[in-house]
Amino acid sequence: MEKGLFGKAGSTTVSLIPSGERKYDAVLFDMDGVLCDSEILSRLAAATMFSQYHNVRVKPEHFAAFTGQGEERFLSGVAEMYNVPHFDPVIAKQRFFDIYISQYALSGKLHSYPGVKDLIAVCKKVGLFVAVASSADRIKVRANLLGIGLDEQIFDYIVESDQIERKKPFPDIFLQAAKGLGVNPERCVVIEDATAGIQAAKEAGMRCIAVTTSLSAEQLSSLYPDVIKEHPGLITISDILGLEEDVQ
Repeated sequence: MEKGLFGKAGSTTVSLIPSGERKYDAVLFDMDGVLCDSEILSRLAAATMFSQYHNVRVKPEHFAAFTGQGEERFLSGVAEMYNVPHFDPVIAKQRFFDIYISQYALSGKLHSYPGVKDLIAVCKKVGLFVAVASSADRIKVRANLLGIGLDEQIFDYIVESDQIERKKPFPDIFLQAAKGLGVNPERCVVIEDATAGIQAAKEAGMRCIAVTTSLSAEQLSSLYPDVIKEHPGLITISDILGLEEDVQ
């Protein structure tokens, strides 16, 4: 039988698992490409920014190499690739946010992945902390949550790019999330879609589940995540807790 979020398909009988009976205490969700389908929208908004303000036509797929590293690197990496003159990443980032938020995040084009809200709910039901750990700036994280109808209060902790100096692939953002939750890093599980995020999770000593919403399974597997799934809605509690059998 096909397995679903709660164990076997159709089962919804999940209950609290005491901390002493599990290996993990917290799930750290990346934002773009994990909670919502914002990666391609971000690339389109960035391409619009380059066309509108720099008169340069860039291919949206060229942003993929800089996914998960924060907006300044996301934009400056492509600016370097196209040799864009007089490029100011700080100004470009603000212009990008203006386009992304007005034309995409809050326009009805942004959506959460099917099943991701249920995944958050069941994590909380079994007693796990849930946090957002995103390389995006606060303005984008909050716009994304608003755009997909997720209340910030559902999360026990939120870490954004503005709060840390070193971005992914450095582990700082995940270590800050663990610290904010009061959980040892080795008892955290990260859900990521980008190579930089997987590297950061591994460097932090955390279990990592990768989803192929932005990159292929082949690209992700080279970094040895613990689990690879097609999208967040296919992740089970077994995947998160590292169990041999689904929680009943």
